[in-house]
Amino acid sequence: MTTTLSKKARNRNRNRNRQRNHRLVQERKRRVLNRLAQPAGFENDAPVMTASNIHYELADRVQGLSAGGIGAMLMVARTTGLIRDIDHNLHLLKVHLPYHESDHVLNIAFNILAGGECIEHIELRRNDEVFSMLWAPSASRIPPLRGTSVVASPRATS
Repeated sequence: MTTTLSKKARNRNRNRNRQRNHRLVQERKRRVLNRLAQPAGFENDAPVMTASNIHYELADRVQGLSAGGIGAMLMVARTTGLIRDIDHNLHLLKVHLPYHESDHVLNIAFNILAGGECIEHIELRRNDEVFSMLWAPSASRIPPLRGTSVVASPRATS
């Protein structure tokens, strides 16, 4: 047996869903902006991206993205010694505040793996809460591009 909701009840449910969705989107935007507004902190002895506690779960209600294999790629880079070798052989930064050379190199590589077509797409990834948590669960934020602002453009946050 099926029941049909009245037009008034349907409108009320639709409005509640819109309000709930609006609240969720605003909360996610707030969390991203808070994460990006954090100061750089102190110099680190090790790269920010560690890939030490990556696991995949499936659930009925979940946020996700098509680039979910980024965590596995980070573990491969760590296990093969790529991260260590990049930090040992590439000397671009005088101070690691807080990122190392490997963090920046892997940031560019992961941008490409996630479907980024140009370097500016990294800024879109920095503003994607789900991507940034898969990318570096232990990092507070993705390394910014040098010369770019921390605040995202309106297009990047929609």
